[in-house]
Amino acid sequence: MTFASFTALLGFLALAAFFASSGAVFTPGPWYRALAKPSWTPPDWAFPVVWAILFTLIAVSGWLVFEAAGFVILPFAVYLGQYVLNGLWSYLFFGIRRPDLAFFNVVALWLGIVATILVFAPISQTAALLLAPYLLWVTIAGCLNWSIWRRNPQGFALG
Repeated sequence: MTFASFTALLGFLALAAFFASSGAVFTPGPWYRALAKPSWTPPDWAFPVVWAILFTLIAVSGWLVFEAAGFVILPFAVYLGQYVLNGLWSYLFFGIRRPDLAFFNVVALWLGIVATILVFAPISQTAALLLAPYLLWVTIAGCLNWSIWRRNPQGFALG
């Protein structure tokens, strides 16, 4: 790996860390613990572990596309869009405590991940495949978000 390639990888990892930080700023806390949740809710310790792995995969995926094609506007606009939606979810769900709005956001995020996979695939199949665990986890998160919203209708404007 060249110095330039290594530097690019560090840049993609830094970008991932930036968007991952929304999960550190907007944390679950007592409000989340008090919500009614389905029995299949993953344990609290699983979330930071899974997200650390996923953000690393997302960063490597972007880096692989960059290495293969350079900075291509459409794929990286879509890539950045899914990151923005990802960061927004923590704000909506934990920051302003709106599982209803967060659910609509997670649907948009899911579509953004699919779009990223589709625009990355012609450039790097590996990059596209690295996003599959992310899509799976966001699918689970969306189902969990929906279930929490429906089990806790109090105080949610769209409930």
